[in-house]
Amino acid sequence: MTQIDHQVHSIGPEVAGSCIFRFIAFLYGIAAYLVFFVTILYAIGFVMGLVVPKSIDTGTDTSTVEAVIINLLLMALFAVQHSVMARQRFKAWWTQYVPKPIERSTYVLLASLSLLLLFWQWRPLPAIVWDVQDPDFAVTLATLSFAGWVLVFTSTFVINHFELFGLNQVTNHLLDKEAPPPRFRTPLFYKFVRHPIYLGFIIAFWAAPTMTVGHLLFASVTTLYILVGIALEERDLIDLFGDEYRQYKQRVSMLIPWRKSA
Repeated sequence: MTQIDHQVHSIGPEVAGSCIFRFIAFLYGIAAYLVFFVTILYAIGFVMGLVVPKSIDTGTDTSTVEAVIINLLLMALFAVQHSVMARQRFKAWWTQYVPKPIERSTYVLLASLSLLLLFWQWRPLPAIVWDVQDPDFAVTLATLSFAGWVLVFTSTFVINHFELFGLNQVTNHLLDKEAPPPRFRTPLFYKFVRHPIYLGFIIAFWAAPTMTVGHLLFASVTTLYILVGIALEERDLIDLFGDEYRQYKQRVSMLIPWRKSA
């Protein structure tokens, strides 16, 4: 360890514990949450083609090959950032340099910025895969997509929305309050599927009255990423909760309600 590293580590706790830092960290957490909130609202409009100035089927026209490459790189950037920063080994290294109270807020902020970059630079692939002509069926699919977003939001609240997005951590730090240890719970939707948030995203992405090639690419890659993400997340949950989570896996299906777990 160099002299500079030693100095950084030796002053870290004092700085992190100061009143000024606590307040700045709290404001930082609020700002990160607001960026996330704007991003998730824009995501709904982006996928469903509602209200927002640029949706999944609008934007700069490019060749098909260029559009596919750019879109895949944008999704890969988000996937790498989102998955790598969520791993416990990365967090152990990361919190040597980023104060622990704002670690989650920083993760949320960087994930939001990655998504905003995706929305901004996404290239449309407007060829139609399917287009539902029956108005009642089209409304049903749009409603189902919206219901997927509702499932995402409500699932975060039935566990702990504000902890998930970093607000609890900065608030506890501001109040000099010790966070309770994590405990394993399965409220509401979690009694029927292990990952209702991911299920909500899958429904929201696939229930489209009009499915273009660009939308299909987005839905397919994000669904594949969700499946990989579940495998990584469940490995961490088993490390954290042990047999309690293993038994939960045996009882409850991963994504399909009431389906017997494999």
